[in-house]
Amino acid sequence: MTRPELHETLRQMLAVLEAERQALAGLDLDAIVGATNDKTRLCGTLDAVADFDVDEECRGMIDAAKRLNEINRQVRNLVAANVSARLNALTGGQPLYDAGRRYAVVGKRA
Repeated sequence: MTRPELHETLRQMLAVLEAERQALAGLDLDAIVGATNDKTRLCGTLDAVADFDVDEECRGMIDAAKRLNEINRQVRNLVAANVSARLNALTGGQPLYDAGRRYAVVGKRA
């Protein structure tokens, strides 16, 4: 993979992560699944870059992608905790896990 190809792949990853964030915000399941497929495809492309000399611009895009991916992970967990809480409220059951309070604090910081 050439440096311009790496830059383009990282730009695509940033765009996909942003699209995933928007899909999560809108609870658009089709867009979430599409973003997941795109991320998987791009990760496969980036696997070929294991020993590539990464320049400063690439490092910046990689750091931005890591931050976006972490934010998206936290949003996914918040949605899952919310669904779990609502299902437990409907059934009167005990929570399977209690991530809601911990992620609520993280969500306030983001």
